[in-house]
Amino acid sequence: MTSLFVLGILGMGPSEIIIVLIIVLLLFGGKKIPELMKGLGRGVKEFKDASKPEAEGSEIEKK
Repeated sequence: MTSLFVLGILGMGPSEIIIVLIIVLLLFGGKKIPELMKGLGRGVKEFKDASKPEAEGSEIEKK
């Protein structure tokens, strides 16, 4: 739901979203898109993990 809200703010309607998806499909092909999304997901996960404060490090320093 949040992504739809962001796209609404950017002024993209359903027809523009479909056009962008078709262009992405033509550029990368159907076989490459799952690999791209997997890499994107890993990058987001690594970013979230890196932005969290490390609780384990502070416990070791307390001892």
